[in-house]
Formats: sequence, structure tokens, C-alpha cells
Amino acid sequence: MYTFPKKEHLCGNKNIENLYTNGKSFLIYPLRIVYLQIEKEEVPVRVMVSVSKKKFKRAVKRNRIKRLIRETYRLNKNELIAYAEQNDIKLHIAFQYIAAEIETFQKLNEKMQTALKKIEQNSQKHENAEENS
Repeated sequence: MYTFPKKEHLCGNKNIENLYTNGKSFLIYPLRIVYLQIEKEEVPVRVMVSVSKKKFKRAVKRNRIKRLIRETYRLNKNELIAYAEQNDIKLHIAFQYIAAEIETFQKLNEKMQTALKKIEQNSQKHENAEENS
């Protein structure tokens, strides 16, 4: 139940480019979240994580931050996936780490919960707007 299998990872240049060109974004420090609703996808939610090489020169630190973000997502993703399955929504999400220092797991976990709730609320608004049109 609390897994993060390969099929839920967002990969492929076309998918990522489409996400960044057409997606909506918001900021919940230390994360910048970009998300996009997709029509054709076998998995309800696909996610990618990125950390700036400019801010963190050492790969060890970048990998540590990516592990922390993936872990916080893995622990909190169930509500978002259940919501996406109920409403037949397919999402692509990118989490970008924008802080200059490594945050604690507890703080990242709180921010991830807030971010996932906001994605859910924004996709509800998007659905309501489509129904009214």
C-alpha cells in the first residue's frame, strides 16, 4: 500500500516537457510543485523529483534530498491517488526542491501533505470549471 513502484515514476522527455510547458505550478517552500491533468494514462498519478545541481554541487546531498522527498510522497500519496481514482483524473506531478539547505524530514513531510491537499483542491476546481462550461 505504501509503495512507490517504477510505473508511478514520471519519465520520458515528452511527458516532462509537456508537464513544464502546459502545467500549472505553485510554491510551498521548500518545494515548487508543477502538475498537469492528462487524459491517457494507465496510472492515476505519476511523479518526478528534481534538485538543482547549481545549489547542491555534491551528488550525495542531491540524492539525499530526492530520497527525502520521495519518502514523504510515498507516505502521503494514498489520499491523492484515491481521489484521482474516484474522479477518473490522471495527474503528472513534478516536485522541485528550491531551498539552499537541506530541510528536516518532519518539515518536508508537513509541506508534502499541504502540497498534495492543494493539488487535490486545484484539480477539483478544474473539474468544476469543465462541468460548468
